[in-house]
Amino acid sequence: MNYKFVLIGLYIVFIYWLSSQEPALHALFYPTLGAFCFLFASRTFDARDVGRILIGATISSIIGSWLHQLYPSAISLFANVLIVAWLIKRFHWNAPPILAVSIVPFFVPQTNVWLIPASVSLSLLGLILVLACAHLIESKWREAPTLRRPIATEAE
Repeated sequence: MNYKFVLIGLYIVFIYWLSSQEPALHALFYPTLGAFCFLFASRTFDARDVGRILIGATISSIIGSWLHQLYPSAISLFANVLIVAWLIKRFHWNAPPILAVSIVPFFVPQTNVWLIPASVSLSLLGLILVLACAHLIESKWREAPTLRRPIATEAE
């Protein structure tokens, strides 16, 4: 088993626990977080690529939140899907969960228009931090010399 998947599993459990402790933090836990976890853990860690996906997810959740706030209907949902799909193609974000995150405001009640985008950004930043630490540990572990038994000399 890949230890990155163990770490992301622990991260998802932590976010779930944290979101269940305080009603204001409830939006931190959303189903698409699991898809982002798998996406980030299954790729090689490239900070530029991961940063672009974080920006894309934040922008798409802002678009979805604002469109839902302006006119909560199937029309705004349709506009949201078209806009976000165009942005994904235009900026080569190559992460399908970005579109899924943009529709979260349409099925999760929101009290503030900024709540879901802030939650998406914070949860993904935490995920990136966890995976960056895992990447550093992995790279240091690969560079570490192996423990070997000393070779016996003839004098012994």
